[in-house]
Amino acid sequence: MKRLKPSFPSSRFKVLPLNDRHQRILRATVKSYIDTAEPVGSKTLTRQYDFGLSPATIRNAMAALEEWGLLFQPHTSAGRIPSDSGYRVYVDELLAPPTQLIQQMRQALSDYLLEERHQGLEGLLQSAARILASLSGCVALVTVPRSALARVRHLQLVGVDEGRVLIIVVTDSLQTRSFLLDLPSLLVVSELELLNNFLNAELYNRTLGDLSPAWIDELCHRFHQYADFLRTVSTLLKKVLQPMTGQVFISGVGEILRQPEFAEPERMQSLVQLLEDERERLSLLITPSDTHEQVVVRIGAENPLEPMQFCSLVSGTYCYNQVPVGSLGVLGPTRLPYDRAIASVRATAEHLSATLALAG
Repeated sequence: MKRLKPSFPSSRFKVLPLNDRHQRILRATVKSYIDTAEPVGSKTLTRQYDFGLSPATIRNAMAALEEWGLLFQPHTSAGRIPSDSGYRVYVDELLAPPTQLIQQMRQALSDYLLEERHQGLEGLLQSAARILASLSGCVALVTVPRSALARVRHLQLVGVDEGRVLIIVVTDSLQTRSFLLDLPSLLVVSELELLNNFLNAELYNRTLGDLSPAWIDELCHRFHQYADFLRTVSTLLKKVLQPMTGQVFISGVGEILRQPEFAEPERMQSLVQLLEDERERLSLLITPSDTHEQVVVRIGAENPLEPMQFCSLVSGTYCYNQVPVGSLGVLGPTRLPYDRAIASVRATAEHLSATLALAG
């Protein structure tokens, strides 16, 4: 058997003597338990799979898998269920690449989210979280793009009436913000287009770091009659370009709470509280430490937060100009369909990356 290659760096398992029989029985046990949430016995495997083995031989193999810590019995009279280590071996060694599933989900995302790229960043990410939850059957989490390097793409001044002006700011990460300000008494509507063109020329591709006090003073000096107005605009721009942390769009909570693993009220409440109150910590957790991995899987105790230690988290990043700018993931019980979770995260990350590239 090949050496295990965990997809989460903190997981370390010794090389186990799993022959082909052990591998087939472990794979079948995991799949059966994922499908039914019921402990799996040798008779169940004999009935469901054509191993060409007697129930006694299967029992002996399951006993060996239990001895190695890959299966365990929740009760002495029950069948066996996978341990966190068993799921890890399944994910790293026994799960076939979900190539066809990824393609199906790419198509589903394309069909569902075709129009979302025209509705701004927030609409895109909310819809992506909703569809990701639907595709995976888990809680979906999508972070907003890190905007420390966000750049101004476009600014528009629109006269609303004689006394007010609407300012619309668009960044290169699809973020759109609008503000309503009083029109300076010295600024007539006929000059609005001139000022609009001036600001677009000066602000295009500027980052938060570019809006230094010295640069703003220079800008106000060049249009000194509108200095107060320009300082107000620069303050608003800083808010738009300010890095956002902890902002996570979440969908699918209701579905996952119907799973039998969350039948205990205490366990359910701890997870709901985590999703409601710990979004900043979650946003950090779903960002893979190794951004070269397309998808990272954390299983059970590999998750550092206690309410997540009976769950699995499958996460990845989406990019802008091939640079990771945001992350997404799905959270479910350790008994989750890993092939579907991995495929849905891969496809959604690819879709968001492609949408941001088109917007750029």
